Amino acid sequence: MIAVASATAAEKDWIRKLLDERWDGPEIVSRGQWADASELPALIATSDGEPVGLLTYRLHWSDLEVVTLDSLREGQGVATALLDAVREIAGEEGCKHIWLATTNDNLQAMGFYQRRGYRFAEVRQGALTKAREKKSSIPKIGQNKIPVRDEIELRLDLEK
Repeated sequence: MIAVASATAAEKDWIRKLLDERWDGPEIVSRGQWADASELPALIATSDGEPVGLLTYRLHWSDLEVVTLDSLREGQGVATALLDAVREIAGEEGCKHIWLATTNDNLQAMGFYQRRGYRFAEVRQGALTKAREKKSSIPKIGQNKIPVRDEIELRLDLEK
């Protein structure tokens, strides 16, 4: 059973450590805007009291952006549980959309989000090339030996 709850101040160190391990630090860029993901609202998924996933997010007027999403147990529903929980928050906040950005090489993520109703909203060509000016640790070659250049935005429309 996976439980999801808002992160507490006591979990800040764990969040920072995970972001360092998975994202090479808490600095994240999307739509050309930088954020320190360790300072954003966060949801933590647990199983048997052990943290197994993290989602950080921020609100933009009538939209909610998923900034980071990490599952420590692939294929067990952790990421889906986190997305379901953030969707509830977006509904409570009156958001019209949930959106997120990934890189052009992350084919697995693009499939994962599409299976959950997210659709391609925008491709920002060259966005990662520009982002490397501030965060040089962003890899130039990613999954499947694909050059990492572009940011892909996926969006879930909440209004029917």
